[in-house]
Amino acid sequence: MNPTASDDALPVASVTIIPARWQSFLALTKPRITVMISLSAAAGFAIGSRAQHNWTGFWHTVIGIALLTSGTSTLNQYWERELDARMPRTRTRPLPAGEITPVAALWFGIMLSLVGLAYLFVFTNALAAACGFAALASYLFLYTPLKTRSTWCTFVGAFPGALPPFLGWVAARNEIGLEPLVLFAILFLWQFPHFHAIAALYRDDYASAGIKMLPVVEADGKSTAREIMGYSIALLPVSLLPTYLGIAGPVYFVGALLLGIYLLRISWMTAQALTRENSLQLLKASVYYLPLLWALMVWQR
Repeated sequence: MNPTASDDALPVASVTIIPARWQSFLALTKPRITVMISLSAAAGFAIGSRAQHNWTGFWHTVIGIALLTSGTSTLNQYWERELDARMPRTRTRPLPAGEITPVAALWFGIMLSLVGLAYLFVFTNALAAACGFAALASYLFLYTPLKTRSTWCTFVGAFPGALPPFLGWVAARNEIGLEPLVLFAILFLWQFPHFHAIAALYRDDYASAGIKMLPVVEADGKSTAREIMGYSIALLPVSLLPTYLGIAGPVYFVGALLLGIYLLRISWMTAQALTRENSLQLLKASVYYLPLLWALMVWQR
C-alpha cells in the first residue's frame, strides 16, 4: 500500500450526506487513494484468476485490500499529524485541524488494518494476508519515518507501493511467480516519474515540513531529471513483458507501447525543464497511464 503524496494532489470532496464527524473519519482513509490502490489490486486479481468470472473472490480481494489501505492511510496521518500541520495544503486534514483526536485516529487505523488483514486471511488466503502485512509494515515503519531523513524514502516507499497488483494476483492464485513480479515491476517503476512530479509541484510545502523528497533537496534538479527519464525508459520495455508471458494479447502490446511512448515524451519535456507546468503535465500523464494500462491488460488477458 502506498497512499503517498498523490492524495495531496487530489483533494477529497466533501460528502454532504454523511455527518461531519464521519466525514472526518472518511477523510482519514484517503478515499481516492484507496480507490486507486483497490483498482490496481483488482486488476492483478483479474489477470491472475484462472476462472473467467470469479466474482466472489474478486470482491473479497477488493474489500480486504480497501480495508487494509484505509487503515494504513489512517495510521499514516496519525504518524504525520505534526508534519501535516506545517504544510498549507494538509493543515486542514482532520488531525491537524482538531476534528478528530489522535487517540481516536490511532484506534480507528488499527481497527481497519486488523480487520483488513483478517478479511484477506479468511476470505482469500494466508499468503495474501502476509503480503498485505508486509506492505503495511514497510510503509509505516520504513518509508514514513524515512521521509524526513533521506531522499531514499521514494525508493523505499516504492516497494510497498508496488504491491497492490501483486497482492491481487496472489489472492487469486495463492502462489508467487514471474507474472506477479512483472506486475510489481511495472508499478514500482511508474512511481518515480509520478511522485517526482508531485514533489516538484509541492516543493515548498515539503520543504516547510522537512520532507526530503529528491526534488525538494536539490537545487538544480539534475538528479530528479535523470531519475524521471531513467525510470520512464525502464518502464517501457517492462510494460511490454505481459504479452511475452502470455497474460496479455497483441492489442495490449500496442496499447502499452503507445502509452509508454506518450509517458516518455512527457517525462523528457519535464526533465528538460522541471517547471511547475511541466511537472503538472507529467502528473496528469502518469495518472492517466496506469488505469489505462491495467484496463488494457485485463481486457486482453
